[in-house]
Amino acid sequence: MFQLGSALLDGCVLAILLRADAYGYSLTQELKSVISVSESTLYPVLRRLQKDGLLVTYDQAFNGRNRRYYRITEAGCARFAVIIAEWEQYKRDVDSIFKGGTQA
Repeated sequence: MFQLGSALLDGCVLAILLRADAYGYSLTQELKSVISVSESTLYPVLRRLQKDGLLVTYDQAFNGRNRRYYRITEAGCARFAVIIAEWEQYKRDVDSIFKGGTQA
């Protein structure tokens, strides 16, 4: 129902990677459990976050194949802190409209 902007998608990816490193398919599945996102949407986001220095990758063998894992960097943690602060303010602002009055 609601559009998922790039900043919010970035925040969701970074939040997942704050908990643990993950490979692309597992990231997609975790995101899909909450929001509608396809692998074709997610992989360009992962490449951009990597290019911006917010993620690094490494390969790990799994059942005779390599999986590419993503890990959040210090810069990614700092960016997530900014995103979460902006998200909290956005939620308060929207709640003040939806619920009426000023929300603390």
